[in-house]
Amino acid sequence: TTAGSLALKDNMTGRDAPMSANLRKAGAILLGKTNLSEWANFRSTRSISGWSAVGGLVKNPYALDRNACGSSAGTGAGIAASLAAAGIGTETSGSIVCPSNVNGLVGFKPTVGLVSRTHVVPISHTQDTPGPMARSVMDAALVITAIAGSDGDDLATAEADHRKLNYADMLNVNALQGKRLGILKIGLGGTIETDELFEQAQRDLTAAGATLVEVKLPDGLAQGGGPGAISITQVEFKADVAKYLSQAAPTVKSKTLSDLIAFNTANADKELPLFGQQIFETSDKQPGLDDAAYLAQLAKGKQSAGPDGIDKMLKADNLNAIVFITAAPAWPSDPAGASRGAAVNSATGIAAAAGYPHLTVPMGLARGLPVGLSFIGTAWSDGDLLALGYAYEQATHRRKPPTYLKSLNDAPETAKAYAPAQ
Repeated sequence: TTAGSLALKDNMTGRDAPMSANLRKAGAILLGKTNLSEWANFRSTRSISGWSAVGGLVKNPYALDRNACGSSAGTGAGIAASLAAAGIGTETSGSIVCPSNVNGLVGFKPTVGLVSRTHVVPISHTQDTPGPMARSVMDAALVITAIAGSDGDDLATAEADHRKLNYADMLNVNALQGKRLGILKIGLGGTIETDELFEQAQRDLTAAGATLVEVKLPDGLAQGGGPGAISITQVEFKADVAKYLSQAAPTVKSKTLSDLIAFNTANADKELPLFGQQIFETSDKQPGLDDAAYLAQLAKGKQSAGPDGIDKMLKADNLNAIVFITAAPAWPSDPAGASRGAAVNSATGIAAAAGYPHLTVPMGLARGLPVGLSFIGTAWSDGDLLALGYAYEQATHRRKPPTYLKSLNDAPETAKAYAPAQ
């Protein structure tokens, strides 16, 4: 309800989002809210993942000087630290799977339209979706089963009631047997340990009965999603955030993106001490949702990422899913450096632009830091991906709980290596 921004600090609406109401209806106990990257990392090109003016900086429980990624940084750190059984993240492109990757969690971005976005602070109505973050695939499946469903105020969910399933009932330890998986070798070369984990994951998938086929992204497919993806999200953010602000609590005085920019400028000492608002300023110059160029870019991007991208890859080799390294291990939280860290791998943006589901499951620790294995598929293959991830998880049990090191340099093997020779 705050997006981490002081402009929304008093946004006490007295209402539940339909997703939250669905959780309560299923018997869940809602413990509280978590911090996030302010405005879901959509305020500045230089933003620090996990930092907001309202909540400060989220710390990674595996090493407290490392970043928790974002946008859903607080959910990632909190669930990794066992402060709750599961949590909710929201993703436009990477904001569930990246914090899950670096915090050793199962993160699931469902097909866009399976879960209502009503009353969720938006970026893009064509890409946004809430999804579960948990310490096991079963817990994630239980949560997505509870929150999936149609909502008359969110037209994207028109098919949800027809499409939703009991995802926990679909989990099967033998789900990998006889399946064909495309191995997308992106993200290799970052760290030796990550590469070794990915090689081990491929051996594990094969041992569990899957056939692996090396695949490549189709020629011309933009790495960050469909062509023009960033302009699409900027156009939609300008319109979508104004709609959200019009329904916010009366205590919220900002009603447009221009108002938010002015608020941040007036409160620069608290809102802009570490980075600016370049994305806000660029988005505010974008045209409306009826703009012909935007509509053309949107259609082209969806076609490129979906039918001509993921679907084409699946069909070419008769694949059930595509598998790749989710992202790099956590990086240092350093305001003087590139604190946004290593980006999630390109297929994350493609799945986001297509609106297709994406599951990440822990595949082990790289020098004490978690790394995830990603499964993506076509639209509405949510249950199939969860089943594949569950079979992998149960065959490997790669997740290890955090140890709350003050710094990765305090790890015994690292401290020993840094000590002077006697």
